[in-house]
Amino acid sequence: MKGVNYREPRGMPYVRREYIRGKPQLKIAKFASGQPKNDYDYKVELIVTEGLQIRHNSLEAARLAANKTMATAGDMSFFSRLTVYPHVVLRENKMIATAGADRLQEGMRRAFGKAMGLAARVHPHQSIYEAYVTQANLPLAKRGLKVASSKLGCPTAIKVTQLREIKAQEEV
Repeated sequence: MKGVNYREPRGMPYVRREYIRGKPQLKIAKFASGQPKNDYDYKVELIVTEGLQIRHNSLEAARLAANKTMATAGDMSFFSRLTVYPHVVLRENKMIATAGADRLQEGMRRAFGKAMGLAARVHPHQSIYEAYVTQANLPLAKRGLKVASSKLGCPTAIKVTQLREIKAQEEV
């Protein structure tokens, strides 16, 4: 199963997991990490520039990459949150791929398929990951989100928002 096959959102999303036997499990371990407090200076967001579906494997890989990069400053020096939830069930109609198959199999047209994974549908200019940091850790957060964007396989942008006024440090 390749992620490129499920990138474009086609049709209505299938989200009714109660009707599926052998439903796929969510690969995302946790959606928020770090120290949630109110004295951060900046909010750094990873924004998707196209409307597409992002598989839960790549969301978890991006989250781990960003957290690992930002954790070099300390686990309690930032707060990060994944802001999308992969609820769309991806289905695959498997075709015969044995050694004796000398022609491509057509299969049933518009077959339902087996549930293979989950994905999150995102819209253009939607934030999928956000990190709250202090001024000292801002370059580290930008680098972490740049590493995370390489795991997603879609065009992204990084947006920095200043949350509070930063006082100039006085030299003694």
